[in-house]
Amino acid sequence: MSKHPNKKAVDVIEKILDACYQYNPDALFILSLMHQYEARGSLSKKQLMGLHQKASNVPDLPQHWLSTLQAIILKMPERHKIANEIPVLSANNTTNPYEEFLTIIASILQKYPQHKGALLLQTKCNLKQLLTNEEKSQLKQWQKLL
Repeated sequence: MSKHPNKKAVDVIEKILDACYQYNPDALFILSLMHQYEARGSLSKKQLMGLHQKASNVPDLPQHWLSTLQAIILKMPERHKIANEIPVLSANNTTNPYEEFLTIIASILQKYPQHKGALLLQTKCNLKQLLTNEEKSQLKQWQKLL
């Protein structure tokens, strides 16, 4: 929001999109970015990076527009997907971190052999996939019920 309600804010991204479109009207990437920017009002960091790369090839584009776009990109947060990493067992630590959960699961399955939740968690532990905090608390609740 600008301080002056009657004064319209300068939209550098829209200007860059228009300049790229004027330079190459057949570029599908720029057209798709324009449509998305009009629909949502924003672009993702990766899309802005692609726009910067395309805009740097436009010969008559003012350098301060590219600098502003680069500043916008640098300001945006970096998003990473959290991968299910398998914990590495070192030579010093030969205990299985899932041993505690496997014993709880075994006691549940001994009493209820067809317990689908316990069977699922047993498979996850055998594949050495990380258990969520929710799954760990569920196991402890089941253990209390035994």
